[in-house]
Amino acid sequence: MTSPLARRSRRRALLPAIAASAGVALTVGCLVAAPASAAPADPLSVDFSKTTGAFRGGATGTLYGLGDDGVPSQAVLDGAHITNTSQKPPQGAQHPSGDALQVEKSFFAGGGKDLYVYVQDMYPDWPYNGGKRPGDANNDGVWDYLPILKQAVEDVATKSQDPSKYVFIPFNEPDGGNWYPNWSTQKDQFLADWTAAYDTIQSVYAEHGLGHARVGGPGDSTWHPDRSADFLAYAKQHAELPNVFIWHELGTNNLATFRSHRDAYSALLTQLGIAPIPVNITEYGMLRDMSVPGQLVQWISMFEDEKVDAQTAFWNYAGNLSDNSSRNNGANGGWWMFDWYGSLAGSQTATVTPPHLNTVDSLQGLAAIDTANRKATVLFGGGSSDVALDAKGLDVSTFGKTVQVTVRADRLNGAEGASLQPPVILSTTAKIQNGEVQVTVPNSDRYSAYQLEITPQATDPQPVSRALVNSTEAENATIANATIYTQDPSREWSFMASGGKDVGSFNKAASSATWNVTVPTSGDYRLSVLAGANQAPGQHALFVDGAYNQLVKYSADLGWTYRGTTDVTLHLTAGTHALSLRASKDGVTVLPGADITLDRVDLYDLTGGEQAVYPAVDATLAGGAALSWQQPAARGYATVSGDASAAFYATTAETGYYDVTVHSATSGGGATLALSVNGRTLSLPATGGPGTFDSTARVYLPQGVNELTVRATSGSALIGGISTLRGAAQKAADTDPAAVFHSEAEALPRSGAATVQTDPANSNGSADANGVVRDVGYIGNGAGNTLSIPRPSGFDAGDYQLVISAANADKSAAINYNPQVISRFLDISEAGGDSVRAAFRHNYSWNSFWDKTVPLTLTTDGGALTLGNATAYGPNIDTITLARFVSGAPSTVAVQTGLGTK
Repeated sequence: MTSPLARRSRRRALLPAIAASAGVALTVGCLVAAPASAAPADPLSVDFSKTTGAFRGGATGTLYGLGDDGVPSQAVLDGAHITNTSQKPPQGAQHPSGDALQVEKSFFAGGGKDLYVYVQDMYPDWPYNGGKRPGDANNDGVWDYLPILKQAVEDVATKSQDPSKYVFIPFNEPDGGNWYPNWSTQKDQFLADWTAAYDTIQSVYAEHGLGHARVGGPGDSTWHPDRSADFLAYAKQHAELPNVFIWHELGTNNLATFRSHRDAYSALLTQLGIAPIPVNITEYGMLRDMSVPGQLVQWISMFEDEKVDAQTAFWNYAGNLSDNSSRNNGANGGWWMFDWYGSLAGSQTATVTPPHLNTVDSLQGLAAIDTANRKATVLFGGGSSDVALDAKGLDVSTFGKTVQVTVRADRLNGAEGASLQPPVILSTTAKIQNGEVQVTVPNSDRYSAYQLEITPQATDPQPVSRALVNSTEAENATIANATIYTQDPSREWSFMASGGKDVGSFNKAASSATWNVTVPTSGDYRLSVLAGANQAPGQHALFVDGAYNQLVKYSADLGWTYRGTTDVTLHLTAGTHALSLRASKDGVTVLPGADITLDRVDLYDLTGGEQAVYPAVDATLAGGAALSWQQPAARGYATVSGDASAAFYATTAETGYYDVTVHSATSGGGATLALSVNGRTLSLPATGGPGTFDSTARVYLPQGVNELTVRATSGSALIGGISTLRGAAQKAADTDPAAVFHSEAEALPRSGAATVQTDPANSNGSADANGVVRDVGYIGNGAGNTLSIPRPSGFDAGDYQLVISAANADKSAAINYNPQVISRFLDISEAGGDSVRAAFRHNYSWNSFWDKTVPLTLTTDGGALTLGNATAYGPNIDTITLARFVSGAPSTVAVQTGLGTK
């Protein structure tokens, strides 16, 4: 549970749209393009020769960031590099999901180190109404919290796979209305209760032979020097010091005050003669900060600079990394900020001097240097001016005299927005002069963050992305019969949108937003609309040059300000076109659910297919893998052999077949590579002799984040990177009946209470020729209520992907400001084979459908698949797709042969 401040009522607010420039101006040394703005650039100085310690990586912890096993997906969790999270105790009544024991498997598998438990979340209300004492009404003579605390610790001690990784927080915000708000009259009671709670926790672990249990406290909602001093002095005297010292930094002003609080805490330890105790700020940031790269980087850089762990606050629901991941398996702008930050593991942080330290909503940054892998990185953002970055302390013996400079931009894209790989906006070389390189990065968007990498000069550097051909803020379009709303970014209780404005009240037959685009070639383009739908799906009509083109069908969102992206493909001829989103197809009848807030529209060129390249310099290396900058090509290869691996987090715009290519080289004999896709491994044909090679498999990938890991099962290889491609050939494979079976759910066999339902006209589901959407509901809540998938001929034993288009709007009764959402589950069983369980995250509406991809390994040649749940209801299902995991046989081709080593 978060700060009591959050008890304020939640109300509709139309947020601004985010600014995005289709072109950027860059300055590197004497390389100059057109200036991005006339305002002077903000200086950001980095000195890589002045390191500040080992990278900690704990500033992207989460409070209730995990909901259930599989929510979020393992790929999303792994790529976010979450090292610490706070969850509810087993069977806690405060929220319907977020149980520590239910999420620990995926958390620990993803590199999680510390799993905190908010023990008071056993209580069902906020503020907590428990804690009755002898003499209180309806009390049996015992402080009723201790049995509850003991049971929670007992459950972890006896049921967890690793109880040593838990940290128990017995008191959450005791200063903020939770039992001990008045320190002058309740200090002695709290300190005595700390002893009772501490002893209870330790006694349980001792009873089970688990040694010392880790305890965190005091857990105040804000920094209190008086309470902290009294608590530490008492805990020292009684040998009950916490293993982690905890308080919260929630308000915007804490961006300016946290460092002083940290200094005061350190001074207290010194004054009291207490050895350093690590800090975890278990709740930080406001609604306006979540999913916003330019806001998150300010918090993260501050916490990393002070070497503390910190967890994003829980303002909505469990399971989406505190609003920093999207949908079932997606990345938003916040997720990419997490990924960039976590990928600095193994580095040393370096000194960063921003224009104004401890200043709210200003340019801030963090830097790290990995000398072994010859890479220096700066993450920065938060200001509204160009950034004049001065990188000092670059050793030519590490980087060479000429370096490669690459900058990527991470934009705000809504909490439910699908953010693909952040594009390269600068790729160039620069000379190191007196250990220094100067780079000017254009910026006018306070909500964006940037990743700048400096490496040795590369022979084939990442090019500047040209995929985005137009980006238009909705408020900059020609607006008719709708309202442009100006939003105040200082409002802490609203989600951000770009540009400070958006377009709402889009609810009349004549409501429209029209803008011009100029495209370079004739071909297909992807239009991505960033918009907010208020807990129901909806529709707009897309017109091209005044003629109706197609419906844009939006899925539901949490509210008008909780935005997501909706993509459609359209064919355009080269030249300029007028695009228009309208609330009506005929100008008379308003489309169902048309009252949607428009934020921004982006147009991407799909000519030649949608391709992304993930270089090894950005890979997560493990097992002894390291970057090499020598022959056969100076590009930053990852060396893999034995247990060494290189992991890449690739994002996809849609579910379907992609050609996944591993770019490798060998300097001696050949190697056999294994490609793991979201934990499922396939072998690639061996490379032969010295040379560079492309090994390609056509793999059915889910929309969103995909974890692609490369190892060498024999020999040794240099991995240059991975690329993904989805074009005409790959899309054609989606419709190959020998590889893919697709069906409307209502056409499949049902049993028991499973029922075909007709959805409202605003549904975003798959419609028939008459525009009617149907789904199958009431699956589960009894073993006999099922939906079955007969195995098509030829779909024999092997690896498959089962894609279920599903809706789940289940919630429990509201007890506080959090949407009390519930995940639903399906058990997918193969007749004569195994069964797997799939989790379906809440998605706001019973007639709004998202794809969920479930990996299946079928062991029979014809056993039917049955979808059900004996103990609870499953989601509503719109469509089913069963696709072979790999289409065709993987191949390896030599790009160049005969390369030697240097």
